[in-house]
Amino acid sequence: MSRQMIFFGKFDDALGLLELAAVRAERDGHVRVQALVQFQTGRVRAALNHPSEAARHLDRADELLVSATTEAPQDWAAYFDSAEHAGARAVSARDLTYQGHHHPASPHFEAALRLRAPGFERVRAMGQIGLAAALFDEGEPERAAAAGHQALDGLGMHSALIASRVNTLLAAAKRYHTPDVLQLHARAADLATRAPITSKIAA
Repeated sequence: MSRQMIFFGKFDDALGLLELAAVRAERDGHVRVQALVQFQTGRVRAALNHPSEAARHLDRADELLVSATTEAPQDWAAYFDSAEHAGARAVSARDLTYQGHHHPASPHFEAALRLRAPGFERVRAMGQIGLAAALFDEGEPERAAAAGHQALDGLGMHSALIASRVNTLLAAAKRYHTPDVLQLHARAADLATRAPITSKIAA
């Protein structure tokens, strides 16, 4: 439910749900779930432009994930691993950058892609597109265009979440006008029209 609140921009509601989840996760003693709650809270704090609070929760999620390696995970939470957490750090850094802080997101996107296990095609595609957008934001248009073309070449699915990430890429690329970037912009714009966007919040 907190993920849904984030997607619709209802960050205070997301925090309220996460506070309840934190109490339950600590009571139940599931360390991986506690890490998941901390990561999600860090994401919300970044979206609210609270960089120190975001860092505190994300660092705590790191610590908990180390402890969770010896725990048999609940089936529904097993997906939350170091790759997923690196992705959370990436989007948090991106959100803080948009609000005027210098938090390069590309190293986190690269780590998430490197650590990602086989499968998870939609999440991998979102990470590849996010990496390209981050490189544009960080003033590396050539690397960004190459990463963007690679992401779109391998994109075999369409969804509202991917379209949201593509819109983030379009916004990041618009200040550059080299041939490669213009070609990428045209490809991404075409892709973004194929799936409905239900929120202005970046995925």
